[in-house]
Amino acid sequence: MSAQSHPSAVESYLVRVDTPGASLEGQLAMPAEPRGVVLFAHGSGSSRHSPRNKFVAQALREDVSVGTLLIDLLSAAEDAIDARTARLRFDIGFLASRLISICDWLATDRRTHNMPLGLFGASTGAAAALIAGAERPDDVAAIVSRGGRPDLAGAAVARVRAPTLLIVGGDDVPVLDLNRQAMQRMKTVCELTVIPNAGHLFEEPGKLLEVSRRASAWFNQHLPGLDDRDEPRG
Repeated sequence: MSAQSHPSAVESYLVRVDTPGASLEGQLAMPAEPRGVVLFAHGSGSSRHSPRNKFVAQALREDVSVGTLLIDLLSAAEDAIDARTARLRFDIGFLASRLISICDWLATDRRTHNMPLGLFGASTGAAAALIAGAERPDDVAAIVSRGGRPDLAGAAVARVRAPTLLIVGGDDVPVLDLNRQAMQRMKTVCELTVIPNAGHLFEEPGKLLEVSRRASAWFNQHLPGLDDRDEPRG
């Protein structure tokens, strides 16, 4: 495990999290005085290297002063299989179990164990994030979904207690409809934000910046503050 100092006073660590069936690599980045940590989840093995996730993670560190953990939910071997079959990225129970293991790791690691936890899920990883939120209601304080598939979380959607923000591109019509349907089933605080003229990946100019702004505002509002860090969350 290594740490590097950056001019922005962010400490970056290459971490390895042991989960049932695989040891997963991730990048944990912590600002000088973090008020929480946000775990990123993607349905494929690209989460740690995804430029979109890295862009949002940097914005969260700078705008909200939270740590971020970008980690692959699949091992390299599993990702190779998934690249051929696209099977594992839609095995939501499998992805959720991995994500829950990582949440438990964050709850015990010395750098993050006493911090409010947020989840940022993209695509099928958003469904895994919702299931993790339902299974760890006392640990997960807030959830943001980017172009997610909350419908794939099944009955767990109704058990989520963490305030949840669903961000969808206005041109991503099928996914937008699925998010609207899922929102009707949620019993917690939930908002649907539609980014106009944006597709599924938010590749259009300025759209990912808008995603990061909305995510920052949501975590800023719903992650407990520094003064509340030692207080139980339900």
